Formats: sequence, structure tokens, C-alpha cells
Amino acid sequence: MKLAILVASIATAAAFAPAPATRTKLSLHSAPTEEETTIAPTSESPIDADAVVANAAATLTSTTTTPQMTPINGWTPNESLPCYGLPGSLPPTGYFDPLGFAQNGISLNEIKRNREAEVMHGRVAMIATVGYLVGESFPSPFRITGPANDQLQQTPLPAFILLATAIAAAELKRARIGWVEPDFGNWSKTLWKLRDGYYPGDIGFDPLGLKPKDAKAFAGMQTRELQNGRLAMIGVAGMCAQELVNHRTIMGTIEFYQKVYSGIDPYASCGEGVIC
Repeated sequence: MKLAILVASIATAAAFAPAPATRTKLSLHSAPTEEETTIAPTSESPIDADAVVANAAATLTSTTTTPQMTPINGWTPNESLPCYGLPGSLPPTGYFDPLGFAQNGISLNEIKRNREAEVMHGRVAMIATVGYLVGESFPSPFRITGPANDQLQQTPLPAFILLATAIAAAELKRARIGWVEPDFGNWSKTLWKLRDGYYPGDIGFDPLGLKPKDAKAFAGMQTRELQNGRLAMIGVAGMCAQELVNHRTIMGTIEFYQKVYSGIDPYASCGEGVIC
């Protein structure tokens, strides 16, 4: 009798318990069919929301792969290194950034943009340094004379227009190579943004084939270019300031102080009323 009552109680309880739901998903693909089984909750096994969230996060982490950045000229951006690992530092100063242009928190795009500006200004300064010395020491085709600071305004208008056009064309070409095309509908995300695969300063212009193929050799050449460019920027700023002060050419200033330190009056050869 007790056994019969026990069997009847179990059967009655089972009648009110929810049955497990099985859902089969079929697709018209060449891939095999997937069968998903969903176990409905019962009063005996409540759902733990925290466990479900943790399980979903673990599944997402396990299935998501971190994209690897492709090296550019042997350089792979590394956020843990100063300046994302770009070359350019040498002893005894090493990594020198007193103004914090490459401090922690600066984005990779800003680092690349600052390096682009440094490389390009260094190249212009190296050319300008040679231009100061050569332009003042040799006669020009347009009879331009005097300090380099005063030579641009002596240039004939057609030659000046040609020079300005050449500079504009070169800058436009560089922008098309290194910069992302502007999106005027969402300009804040494309303004000043460099291409992901663009190495700062590498515009593909190497007529003499000096660019090394080895990553270490390229980093060494890039460091030499940066150091010479930095020196040239300081040097050309000094020459420009010197000519603004005494209105003499570079060689004229050297000759002036040679006379001063030799005990010769540098103004003896100047005519009366002539500033020299």
C-alpha cells in the first residue's frame, strides 16, 4: 500500500514538472546542421545570472583574437616603449622628451604625426642649410645677392610662381600618400589622421636606392637622418637669426669676426656713411 502511494505521488509530481525543450536549427547551407539544446529552468535548478554572464564573457574572450599589427619597415608599434618604439634616440641623452610630445597617453596617430613633422622639417632644414651657404657664395641665374634672408623677395615673379607651384605639388603628393582621405561628413575622425600602413616620412622617394631592406639597418639610417635633421633645424634657425641681427651673409660674418679677433678694424674698409 505504501509503495502504491509513493508511485502515485511521483507520477503526480512529474506531471507538473516542465519537460526539457529541444530546438533544432536547420539551414540550407553546405555546412552540417547545428542542433542547439536549450534546457528550460526548473524549480530545482534556478539560473545564476552572474554565472551566465561570466560564461558568456569567457566564451567571447576565447573566440575573439587580438589583431596583430603588420610591421612597417621592420617597426611594430609597441605601446609599452617610449614613442611606440620608433627609432631616433642616441646616448648620452637617450630618450629625450622634456616637453612631453610623446608622453604616455598620446595616441599612436599623434606619435606618427609628430614624427612625420620632425622628419620633414629636418629634411627641409638640411636643404636650407646648404642653400644658405651655396646661395650666398655663388652667383645665381637671377643676379640675386646678399644674405639669404633677403633673396626670396629678389626672385622674379615667374620663378617665384614656379617655385610655389612645385612646393604645393610636392606637399599634395605627400598628403595623398600618407594621409587618410578627408570625410567631410565626419571630418573629426579623418582630420590629421595618417594611414595605418604608412611609416612617418617614407613617401617612396629613393632615387639613389639608399633605403636599407634590413629592419635594424633601416632603424640606424632613420636615427642618423633624425639626428642630422635636428642639428640642421637648430643650425638654420641660428643662421636666420644671425642674418636678421647684422644683415651679413654667413661667410661675411665669419670674415668680420676673423678681423675682430686678429686685431684688425673690420670697419676700416667701409666708406664714409656706409654701414658694413
